[in-house]
Amino acid sequence: MRLDKFLKISRLIKRRTVANDVCNSARVFVNNNPAKPAKQLKVGDIISIEYKNMTKSFKVLYIPEGNVSINLASNLYEEI
Repeated sequence: MRLDKFLKISRLIKRRTVANDVCNSARVFVNNNPAKPAKQLKVGDIISIEYKNMTKSFKVLYIPEGNVSINLASNLYEEI
């Protein structure tokens, strides 16, 4: 699954266009490498997102096939 789509489905970022913008501005890293929106994710990847004054990291636990309900979205990742 594409990085920008995963960020949206997992509710880490609210909209896919915002996820695209954040990735293109080099504020998202996958396994400590800057990531483009089209980066293909796999289970076990570490996603780091730089916010204004902090960086949060998440481990991908599950890649869904389609959309996920809001209640299950937090089961897709684990905050590190």
